[in-house]
Amino acid sequence: MTSQDRLVFFHSPNTRSTGTLALLEELGVPYDLQVIDMKGGEQRRPEYLAVNPMGKVPAVRHGDALVTEQGAIFIYLADLYPAAGLAPPIGDPLRGPYLRWLVFYGSAFEPAVVDRALKREPGPPATVPYGDYDTTIATLRGQLAQGPWLLGERFTAADVLWGTALTWITAFGLVPADEPIKGYVERWNARPSVARARAIDEKLVASRAQ
Repeated sequence: MTSQDRLVFFHSPNTRSTGTLALLEELGVPYDLQVIDMKGGEQRRPEYLAVNPMGKVPAVRHGDALVTEQGAIFIYLADLYPAAGLAPPIGDPLRGPYLRWLVFYGSAFEPAVVDRALKREPGPPATVPYGDYDTTIATLRGQLAQGPWLLGERFTAADVLWGTALTWITAFGLVPADEPIKGYVERWNARPSVARARAIDEKLVASRAQ
């Protein structure tokens, strides 16, 4: 890998960036891992704020391209490595639905779940990006019911994002782990990339505890 092609991944174990870690393992590509100690406050230091002023992970740098925000990172990486087959290309009928579900997570689902978890009253539906919680969850369930993956038989990077997120969200009881979500989470966690990502995070946590 040349310096121009060098892929740097900024990650903190057991955070939202674990989804990007799993995606990189699914893609099977080399990357340089830059671990950010969130408990030690490294995400608020000038060095990392120069990468992401929001002080959040994940982030990736590929040559001169710096990408933050989960949805953007997933789109970028899956398109960057088309041989892995995780992104329907432009012109594929599944391209639009694929982008829809990648963006739906951050624009509708996560805000709805966070509002519900924090017991915050949402504003009027016309002012709230997700409309209302019940419709948001029902929309997701309806799509997953067509399974086994978000786009039916086609497994994509969108499933990496959703599989990782729903694993955490159902474990914390923020969304009920019933069907079709339960089966979807189980299928996702049976993939080898999940075990590899989990092992990496466990090793990082253990090294930090020493």
